[in-house]
Amino acid sequence: MSSEPVISVRAATATLGSRPVLRGVDFAVHRGEVVALLGANGSGKSTAVRSVIGQVPLTGGGVSLFGTELRRFRDWSRVGYVPQRTTAASGVPATVREVVASGRLSRTGLRWPSRADRAAVERAIELVGLADRAKDSVWALSGGQHQRVLIARALASEPELLIMDEPMAGVDLASQEVLAATLREQVGDGTTVLLVLHELGPLEPLIDRAVVLRDGCVVHDGPPPEAVGQHALPGHDHVHPHAADEPLRTGLLT
Repeated sequence: MSSEPVISVRAATATLGSRPVLRGVDFAVHRGEVVALLGANGSGKSTAVRSVIGQVPLTGGGVSLFGTELRRFRDWSRVGYVPQRTTAASGVPATVREVVASGRLSRTGLRWPSRADRAAVERAIELVGLADRAKDSVWALSGGQHQRVLIARALASEPELLIMDEPMAGVDLASQEVLAATLREQVGDGTTVLLVLHELGPLEPLIDRAVVLRDGCVVHDGPPPEAVGQHALPGHDHVHPHAADEPLRTGLLT
């Protein structure tokens, strides 16, 4: 692995309204690593990951990507981002292929797509198991298929860094397995990955490190904690919300 982190978060602080959400968060993700951000609802996981891509401004500390301070970083084609579960449709009728192709715009800009661009879009669709639905309207898809489209859109730019916020939340087990297989292939190709998760589930074999947040602070940075309770059961389907005080995995998360 390169000694220079792909992501470096240093003493990051952030507020939402007047409420402190990040309280001096430090962590790094190195090239080729798969790192999970874990914690209960309200722990600051999503705020931390959104600060990495500049969606949440920091009130203190700093973030750098590929060795460049975030405020100067412009090479966004190197980064693929999958937001918290939402619909792949934007209110405008669109096919699966059209939505996924929009993820290539960070590379193509306004130029006409090349053969390589079209091939990248088709590969991304195939990776998430939707090749047979490429011409279908996204409105016709299930929730799990919508999530696959969003992931394919992020993969279409062939990113070096993939950031995913709760990719398994509310997704059926079959789609979870497809998404785990997709991520496994990306990791095999050398993609660096940062994931926000409630529990590791089917992704557990891929995780190199876990960073656990509690009340906006890092309370663990190291090997993933062992699963406990119902979240350790095979086939546990994460389709329910967690209360902030619910034991998710080990005592690290409560």
